[in-house]
Amino acid sequence: MLSAHAELDHAMELLASGRAVGYLLKSRVSDVTEFIDTLARVGRGGSVVDPALSQELVTARRRNDPPAALSSREREVLSLMAEGRSNAGIARRLWLSEGTVEKHVRHILAKLDLTEAGDDHRRVLAVLAFLGAR
Repeated sequence: MLSAHAELDHAMELLASGRAVGYLLKSRVSDVTEFIDTLARVGRGGSVVDPALSQELVTARRRNDPPAALSSREREVLSLMAEGRSNAGIARRLWLSEGTVEKHVRHILAKLDLTEAGDDHRRVLAVLAFLGAR
């Protein structure tokens, strides 16, 4: 029996292969109608992934890749931070107020779990997390 982590890795490999794939949890296989429907869809070249597994994949990705949890606007702000822009520069570039940019930066730092620390520059750590995720 595979561990939950090994199952997720296996599912990710199957999905990345680009081939037709069917991946159901054991509890779904006991529903004969759903199982037959899944076999038919995969036989036609489609892919079926158990909804519970899909949710777990999304959650695991966010845990392993915190920048994935950022909104598209937060990623834009972080990208401009990575270019060395100040909050004022980001605000001008994105047509936002500085206060809005500051709010986005606070959310970015919180989502990346970069808490106040006297020895760390959180904006630099956020940029490093962003660059590591690319």
